[in-house]
Amino acid sequence: MDREKIIELLENVKQGTMETSDAVEQLRKLPFQDLGFAKVDHHRAIRTGHPEVVFCQGKTDEQVEKIYQSLADQHADILLTRAEASLFERLAQIDDRLRYNPLARTILLETSERPKTGKVLIISAGTADLPVAEEAAETAQLSGAHVERIYDAGVAGIHRLLAHCETIQEARCIVAVAGMEGALPSVVGGLAACPVIAVPTSVGYGAHLNGLAPLLTMLNSCASNITVVNIDNGFGAGFNAALINADR
Repeated sequence: MDREKIIELLENVKQGTMETSDAVEQLRKLPFQDLGFAKVDHHRAIRTGHPEVVFCQGKTDEQVEKIYQSLADQHADILLTRAEASLFERLAQIDDRLRYNPLARTILLETSERPKTGKVLIISAGTADLPVAEEAAETAQLSGAHVERIYDAGVAGIHRLLAHCETIQEARCIVAVAGMEGALPSVVGGLAACPVIAVPTSVGYGAHLNGLAPLLTMLNSCASNITVVNIDNGFGAGFNAALINADR
C-alpha cells in the first residue's frame, strides 16, 4: 500500500465513511520496502507495536544510512544497535535529532511522547558488563518502560546487591547481566518477585569460553523466575523486559 492510499484510507476514517476496524485490517497488509540489499519491514510496527530495529554490525555505513532514511519516513521512534561512533557522526549530519550512547553503541530517534511506565530494573555484575546492560536499558526505555539501574553489584561483593533489596522487590521485570561464572541472576531471582531475564556476557577469562560458561550457569539456575537470552544480547533482554513490564 503506497502513501497516497494510506492518506486516502485515513481520510475515509476521519470522514466516517470507513470503520476504524476495517482500516486497521487494510493497514495490516502494508508491505515492506525493497532496497535491493535489504527489505525494510514497515509492517512490523503494525503487527507488534514496535518498528523495525536496525542491527548495524556487518552492514556498511551507506547501507545503514539508506535503511535509516526509509524508516525515518515512516516511524517516530527508531533504534539502531551495534553502531560505531563514526556511523552516528554520519547519520547526525542528515538528522540532528539522533542521540548516541557510546557505551551501548546505540543510536536512537525518539520523537513520540509515549509515557514511561512501570519499572524495569537493569542490574550488572561488573563494570565490564555495562555495554550489554546499557543496550538493554536503552531498548527498554525506547519501548515505553521506566528504567532504573544498579551497576557493579556482582556476587563477589554481594552486600552491594543486598543494599538494593527494596528496589529489586518493586520492579516489574529485571534484567540481570553478568559475565565470568554468571551467578548474579540466580541471586537476583531469589530476591525478586518478578520475572528475571538473565544475560550472559562475553566478559571473562579462558574457561569462561567467551560467554558459554555463564550461559550454561544461567540455563541451569535453580531460581524458577529466570529466563535466559543469548550471549551479549542486551537488545533482546531489554525488549522482552519492556513487554513484560507493559503487561503487569
